[in-house]
Amino acid sequence: MRLLLDADDDRAVHAAAYQWADPARGRITADPTPHTTSPAYLALDLLRAMGRDGFSRTGAERMSTDPAWRAVTCWALACSLDQAIVLRAHRLTTERLRRLATWREATGTRLTLIAHTPEPADEQHLLARLNDVGLTDVQTVRGAAAVLDAIGPPATGRRHGPPPDDHAHPLPTVPRSGVAAFRADCWRRQNDVDFTHTDGQYRAGYTAARAWLARTLTSPPPTDETTDGHPAEPTAFTLPETEAARLFLARLTVSSPSPQHTVARVRGAQAGFLSRSILLDVPDDLTTCAGPGLTTVPLTPRTVHTITWRLPNPLRAAALAALLFTGTSRGLLSMTQIESVDHHNATLAIDRDSRINIGQEPGPRHMYAVPPRARPLLHAAVEFRRRSPRTADHHGLFANCFGTEPRLESLIADAGLAIPALVHPHPGDDWHTAARCWRLHTPAPPAPDVLPRLEELRP
Repeated sequence: MRLLLDADDDRAVHAAAYQWADPARGRITADPTPHTTSPAYLALDLLRAMGRDGFSRTGAERMSTDPAWRAVTCWALACSLDQAIVLRAHRLTTERLRRLATWREATGTRLTLIAHTPEPADEQHLLARLNDVGLTDVQTVRGAAAVLDAIGPPATGRRHGPPPDDHAHPLPTVPRSGVAAFRADCWRRQNDVDFTHTDGQYRAGYTAARAWLARTLTSPPPTDETTDGHPAEPTAFTLPETEAARLFLARLTVSSPSPQHTVARVRGAQAGFLSRSILLDVPDDLTTCAGPGLTTVPLTPRTVHTITWRLPNPLRAAALAALLFTGTSRGLLSMTQIESVDHHNATLAIDRDSRINIGQEPGPRHMYAVPPRARPLLHAAVEFRRRSPRTADHHGLFANCFGTEPRLESLIADAGLAIPALVHPHPGDDWHTAARCWRLHTPAPPAPDVLPRLEELRP
């Protein structure tokens, strides 16, 4: 740990510390709130330095001391915070320094304290407090020039303000055709520009399905069983295969910008499955269903920025993100356990049947893909819950986030984002949870990895 002593209280030192900070690259500068000695305020100052400032709004939910410091620790771990500068260190109390020491030990953050000490006695008192809290490995730097050199050069390319607005090319209403006629119907009914965009989504689903099948599923041994000269009956996917197929569908559509994009991707995936002699059955009218790609919101940089800025509590930020990227009901999400999130924070598996029908045979879990930008939020939430007292892996991850109507209303008000699954709720299971797959036991037709174009057929 470094202790920089700015005996002259030089404004250039403050400016250099702020210019050095770049939260996107794991470097923050925190300026403790004046006229307070509360440890909770110092935690909120660190959260503000990370860009999580929503607690300062009127009516926003507050965090007490222990949850606030757990939030600082979890966000630092999830966002790979590497270095931190804390200004006005000569004013920090022993309890505040003890909290900083614990945070530094838990996260491995390289901590720099800048003390503005006009009197020699202030320096001695600070060194004594540091020794009391176990911060004995202190490297002391004196003099304005040496302090400025120790802080380092200003950050370059630092972004100011939120990311730009999101944009995606809109697709027209797509036909309600099945997989056999969908692409041809789009070609007949859409103009060249619209069909090019729609067909791009269709091709993406087709290619992704063939690649996933080749990489994930092993072909069963050929069967010679026939009935009255006909091929054997189709064989349904096993329970693990069904879960894997539903997770693939969630990954394919979780970042879809509109239901039209989702329908095109799913029809392409169905064609890709058929090219491998596998029937993928999904609800006929997808646009009336809920789930990934239909009642979800793509977690773009601007959306994630809004979530993290307005919801500094990791649990509430992850809960809102889960509502947005799963598109499912809050009743199902309230069953999410800590162990529902895999070790890579890439999959959310909710075992609803085992919690409702105790003692019965387990069914397929509800599988959801976590977009890459949401994984740090899930990571921080899991760490936050596990660091809470009296916690086990089977406990609820999003407990007290939206289980009651007042809590849900508070979450929505603090987030300030529209949640399609709540604005337009849909009864029944999500569309990908209703998906079924069968092996057809028929010779796979010759099919290219990349679909041919249809332009040459246009009259």
